[in-house]
Amino acid sequence: MRKLLASLAASLVVGLAAFGFADIALAQDAASAPAAAASMAAMPAAAAAPAAAASEAAPAAAAQPVPNKGDTAWMMVSTVLVILMTIPGLALFYGGLVRSKNMLSVLMQVFVTFSMIVVLWFIYGYSLAFTEGNAFVGGFDRFMMKGVWDNAAGTFANAATFSKGVYIPEIVFAAFQATFAAITCCLIVGAFAERIKFSAVLLFMALWFTFSYAPIAHMVWFWMGPDAYSSKEVVDAMTSKAGFVWQSGALDFAGGTVVHINAAVAGLVGAYMIGKRVGYGKESFTPHSLTLTMVGAAMLWVGWFGFNAGSALEANGFAALAFINTLAATAAAVLAWCIGEALVKGKASMLGAASGAVAGLVAITPAAGNVGIGGGLIIGLVAGLACLWGVSGLKKLLGADDSLDVFGIHGVGGIVGALLTGVFNSPSLGGPGYVADWVTATMITQADYSIAAQFWVQAKAVGITIVWSGVVAFVAFKIVDLVIGLRVAEDNEREGLDITSHGETAYHG
Repeated sequence: MRKLLASLAASLVVGLAAFGFADIALAQDAASAPAAAASMAAMPAAAAAPAAAASEAAPAAAAQPVPNKGDTAWMMVSTVLVILMTIPGLALFYGGLVRSKNMLSVLMQVFVTFSMIVVLWFIYGYSLAFTEGNAFVGGFDRFMMKGVWDNAAGTFANAATFSKGVYIPEIVFAAFQATFAAITCCLIVGAFAERIKFSAVLLFMALWFTFSYAPIAHMVWFWMGPDAYSSKEVVDAMTSKAGFVWQSGALDFAGGTVVHINAAVAGLVGAYMIGKRVGYGKESFTPHSLTLTMVGAAMLWVGWFGFNAGSALEANGFAALAFINTLAATAAAVLAWCIGEALVKGKASMLGAASGAVAGLVAITPAAGNVGIGGGLIIGLVAGLACLWGVSGLKKLLGADDSLDVFGIHGVGGIVGALLTGVFNSPSLGGPGYVADWVTATMITQADYSIAAQFWVQAKAVGITIVWSGVVAFVAFKIVDLVIGLRVAEDNEREGLDITSHGETAYHG
């Protein structure tokens, strides 16, 4: 009963806060939305999800565009693939890494967090992330998904893609993005596995999703869509309505900042605030089933093709580029991790190979459709080695009990991928560059591309994400600790959360 009441309280708190948050955002729109931080020569090509309201920028008299059936089908398949990444992929990957007495607790935390965030997304999260508000958060135009379809007329609202005149049904785009929000929150679970209260997980996720995920998604991915750039006279006005990070020209194809760095920082803050597991550094914390971890990693890799290639929002060449980079970079990261591990420890491990795959997937996420194949391979190789250091050397320096190395892989890999996107996006290094002028949809020339300038833009996006997520996570954990407490009792932790939190066991006999 206590846990049920805590969950109900969480919903009430977050709902009220979300209303207030949106009201403040809308009230400050005129005063807070900054002018475009850069000229159109600094705008990304296919780095983000479009504004759900982009089609509203077209003249009212224009005929309603008909969504492309092939693009729509691809986006629905991609959505299912991202669900596969999380449940069962991430759940099994994490579950195999903990001790057997905590297997079900991790599965529950991933499964129920995913479900809760999907519900919150369709209530208000989608609206906060992908409707017009100010540079930092959207409004409530799509609260409870109102306006996405007319049941009487049988018509559906459209969402823009990255090509002029090409649309998909907005409900498909909303569903696709729901899976992104859900898996991002689920990633955090690995940082404090084996010692947190189940009710604390849910309340924290609701708060962090509302005040960190939705605003960062808005800042990085919200813009008015290509058709809004109908003439040079409206460019500045349309750009000023975009998210703060989008305006700066940062490239994030599928979520290096929004998903991985965002989640990793929150997880690291949680690892510090919840404290180390009982016996950490003295007892053995070896994974109980590397077989399940490998199965989970394989499902992550398969599902990630929908995650990355689906972020093109169309079944086109950029989706194909993201697809092959997801394959090549991940394979390169596996090899790099295994080679590094063999050199350092004398043997390459199955855990290392699986971790290397995830490291490559993380790093290529922001770059997938923004770099050439050669750049993708290099990003994978660098990520494999960098994340190997992240879970060993860096982890010791940080001194936190990040149970399943969320920061070492998702944080380090996300930062590596985000920064190197600015390097290998360059046409001189085989990258596609970005759209220099959305009115004519022309790409930047090789002569005009500055690697140093784009690298700096990427670095600022990384910094904004780290600070924002860190502050929100700290406050959210403090609130949860005051309301229901963060950590289970020591006796319960020693017995295992499967029994003490859920009354079940994963294995018998």
